[in-house]
Amino acid sequence: MNTRKALTIPGRITALSANYNQDQSCFAVGLEDGFAVMNSDPCELRIHRRFDGGVAIAIMLGRSNFLALVGGGRDPKFPPNKVVIWDDAKQRVVITLEFKSDVLGVRLSRSRIVVVLRNHISIYTFSSPPQRLQAFETVHNDFGIACLGSKHVAFPGRTIGQVNLFDLQTGNNTIVPAHTSAIMALALSPNGDLLATASENGTLIRIFSTSSSAIVTELRRGIDKAMVYSMAFSPSSNRIAVTSDKGTLHIFDVFSQPPAAAAASASNPTTEQQRPSSRSAETAGMGPTEANKRFSLLGKLPLLPKYFNSEWSFTQAKVEGIGKNSLGWTDEDTIIVTSTEDCKWEKFVILNAPNTESGKACEREAWRNFVEGVDIPFSR
Repeated sequence: MNTRKALTIPGRITALSANYNQDQSCFAVGLEDGFAVMNSDPCELRIHRRFDGGVAIAIMLGRSNFLALVGGGRDPKFPPNKVVIWDDAKQRVVITLEFKSDVLGVRLSRSRIVVVLRNHISIYTFSSPPQRLQAFETVHNDFGIACLGSKHVAFPGRTIGQVNLFDLQTGNNTIVPAHTSAIMALALSPNGDLLATASENGTLIRIFSTSSSAIVTELRRGIDKAMVYSMAFSPSSNRIAVTSDKGTLHIFDVFSQPPAAAAASASNPTTEQQRPSSRSAETAGMGPTEANKRFSLLGKLPLLPKYFNSEWSFTQAKVEGIGKNSLGWTDEDTIIVTSTEDCKWEKFVILNAPNTESGKACEREAWRNFVEGVDIPFSR
């Protein structure tokens, strides 16, 4: 059964999804009449393929001619239990994978196809015909959460709050006890060294080393519970951006910590409300970059728990798009947020701001309707 709601602008084209490619330079849009591919910045239409049916999921393979498509909408082009690999150069389907239940997510690389079902993850070779390499059971994963990096696949484990980290090179599978509540978002850094996790509480973002599974740092999105919509590392892997249903974009610096401190933190699992910051003892010998550490002022009060010592974002901005969104970095200081409910594309830039505590600020530079391709006048 297709449960994806068509995101409709009355009398206009409708959008079902928007997903970034691997380097976040483009995003693919699922439509009621096919799919479209857009440049991330500037937001420009590259292609629009019209079908006699809807596409709920469209995933690009880099900037190549291959896309993974899953049918959906009012009149699906393909059955929702199938993944088809579309060769846009040949204008036809070249690979088909069929399952017993609806496909909730797909991830692509030049060598792998990862398919996400409600309680199952399968990893295939990107070949014709594809060969299944691995299969894993998971907890209920209704949001199709998974991420595929250059070295690993990460996805919810069989126990709530755990993450499976599968090494594509060695075949080793590591269980990361990331949270005490259900996993809501995952992200792998471009260099493959870091894994970011968020739970359904949405208050803390935890970053782990993919080589040791030790916690590297803990970031605080906020104190109130929130649904994390999207997380992504910057091209250098030195920053991470997070959006949520609070309508905010938070941007954090990602700092490494000494291996001994990381190992000690990882060996002392606690609840989301009890785990101390992994960076609370690092204050001596800070260089210019490390001096940007920003902790909650509440954590400096002697009677409050170390829970408040998690590192906070160095800047944030208001996202105007309605409903669920996804984000991508086009360079180290530029973030694109696409909100599918109102088909809004928003461009945010990180600027120097000497009068702020962090020395940085985030401003929305432009926006437009990415489906219509009509510019909306911008004024500050």
